[in-house]
Amino acid sequence: MFVSTLQSLIQVLTDLFALVLVLRFYLQVAHAPFKHPLCQFVVAATNFLVLPTRKLVPSVRSYDTATLLLAWLVCLLARVLMVLLWWRPEIFALPQAWMVLSLWSVLAVFQLSLKLLLGAVIVQAVLSWVNPYNPLAPVLDSLTRPFLRPFRRAVVGGVDLAPMALTIILWVILAAPVNWLEAVFLTQLNVMG
Repeated sequence: MFVSTLQSLIQVLTDLFALVLVLRFYLQVAHAPFKHPLCQFVVAATNFLVLPTRKLVPSVRSYDTATLLLAWLVCLLARVLMVLLWWRPEIFALPQAWMVLSLWSVLAVFQLSLKLLLGAVIVQAVLSWVNPYNPLAPVLDSLTRPFLRPFRRAVVGGVDLAPMALTIILWVILAAPVNWLEAVFLTQLNVMG
């Protein structure tokens, strides 16, 4: 009971921080308005790690690779801590265990990216009905516009169905291949441990 509670706490805290790092990365990619309070919060909450890491990890083609690397490292740390709670520490002597943990962490960053996009689409759709002039609208629009663009022709009776189409696709990706890959990684660790 205590171990599963501790594991859940580690998962929630590391996922939240990794999500803020992933959000910072995508806000920069989307050229979101950085004067917005949400953007300023994300930058302020992550600067203590991102700025020193940028000195060691250069950007690649204007992509903030230091932020993405930090998100991956936070996910890796979470998985290492979970393995320490559930399996024997000797598993870390196996190089294939580190490979599985590394790939599982890449999957975690991808999963957080999809969840971030899914959340942005849902909040944007709700705000468009409730309060279309909400100050958060430009930030959400900059994050979702490239992904909604292919579905923009899906208008029925004056209702834009692009958010619903993208939501369904994201949900299917999260439910099927992502969950399957996560199960594969856990199975591999069980075999090793």
